[in-house]
Amino acid sequence: MWGIIPAAGSGSRIQPLAFSKELLPVGSRCENGAERPRAISEYLVERMIAAGASRLCFIISPTKADILQYYGSRLWGVDIAYTVQPAPGGLCDAVFRAAPLIHPDDAVLIGLPDTIWFPSDALSLLPDGVLALLLFPVTRPELFDAVSTDEQGRVREIHVKQRTAPSQWIWGAMKMPGRVFHALHQLWLRPERGDEYLGTLINAWLNEGGEAIGTRAGCQYVDTGTLDGYRAAMRLLEDARNSEYQPASEHISEKEVSTTDEFTTADRH
Repeated sequence: MWGIIPAAGSGSRIQPLAFSKELLPVGSRCENGAERPRAISEYLVERMIAAGASRLCFIISPTKADILQYYGSRLWGVDIAYTVQPAPGGLCDAVFRAAPLIHPDDAVLIGLPDTIWFPSDALSLLPDGVLALLLFPVTRPELFDAVSTDEQGRVREIHVKQRTAPSQWIWGAMKMPGRVFHALHQLWLRPERGDEYLGTLINAWLNEGGEAIGTRAGCQYVDTGTLDGYRAAMRLLEDARNSEYQPASEHISEKEVSTTDEFTTADRH
């Protein structure tokens, strides 16, 4: 299973930073007995690995080599690949940069590396063999891609940053078979499309008879792309310390972090 992580965005909403926004320190982790800051994107990496991803692909811009330096080629037993989005072109353009790596029989996870959400194992609840969206309830769906479903959970429409979105549920990550990933890619390549957002592309997929399932397994979702979001993420992590929604690091023991071939301070310098 591949985990695709689009990380080429400039992060203009939270600048100035002297590094890629996906490396913004949020919370901490234990490494070799010492507490260390953790990059915001580590939360998504952990969640993907916990859901079964055996390979990760970061999509980065030519100016974001610090992500490559930070993660290297392997982390917690999982190989990491990188592809480059040479210029800003939207989320679809970013994720489909990974298309040459994806076999039709592979499963694919897609998530956003500047978000934190709970429960940490929610990705594992998505069904196999179908385009499945992991849904979270939010108070301001107009800032995200709100998802309308029927009573059986079938996606009717995705409302991309729509002021009058009729649903409080947004998608925060997704899973699909490789064949669906490639079908979406082929749809996006049509001259009349070239969508910026995955939401509008999936709507077109649905209109042509495709199927998507919305799974309401998420409880908490924060986008750290703004300063307010960063503050909310810190509060969320603090609240999670004593709640039932423990961080995904609970799934990866300190021993694993310290003895696997990757991700120690020494590896990053």
